[in-house]
Amino acid sequence: MQDTFADKVIQFNKSLHFTGVLPAGIRIMNPFREDEKIIPLASAFYQKFYADNNPRYMILGINPGRFGGGVTGVPFTDSKRLKNECDIAYTGKETHEPSSVFVYEVIKAYGGVKEFYQKFYINSICPLGFTATAKTGKEVNYNYYDSRELTAAVSNFIIQSIQAQIALGINTDICFCFGTGKNEKFLRQLNATHKFFENIVVLEHPRFVMQYKARSKEVYINKYLEAFNQAG
Repeated sequence: MQDTFADKVIQFNKSLHFTGVLPAGIRIMNPFREDEKIIPLASAFYQKFYADNNPRYMILGINPGRFGGGVTGVPFTDSKRLKNECDIAYTGKETHEPSSVFVYEVIKAYGGVKEFYQKFYINSICPLGFTATAKTGKEVNYNYYDSRELTAAVSNFIIQSIQAQIALGINTDICFCFGTGKNEKFLRQLNATHKFFENIVVLEHPRFVMQYKARSKEVYINKYLEAFNQAG
């Protein structure tokens, strides 16, 4: 029996493992290996929305954060959205991630989770996240592009991960990138070399919208919808 899109994503998640050397003070965050509840939780999500062989368009963020994908195993989906919007049972720590709030407002405006996930697959340029220790001693999110050393350390891992996800059944005529600036620049440089996608459509990152443009949120929701309507 042929594997579904869901089966392939679940296998990809199980296989995620970074074996390189990170710069001092940076920790990789791999929820699929750190928390035994994550694989079953994320698998329930993918089996619910991706149990078919339909191709999807890929949306790439930066890397998972501690309160979204780091807790649920589903990119841009915190525990509240997983329970309330996706109707997936969850009993762990309650988390609230602003990026997830915005993404699910876009999904609702698009037509709902079923319609959206039939067409789109969300992940990140680096599918595993990072943390660093702040001067206060608190653990904080860290992005793959926040230091040249980290970018160099994870570049091969990123390239292999994008290639593996395209093989899940991704339409490569358009890729959507969350994050203008450094995220867009890095993806365009990779794409120029590796020819992953014919076209990259870039949108302001959901966290940027929620942090700096919350009053204009509807403008950005409409911008996202216009972009996603380019997907055939």
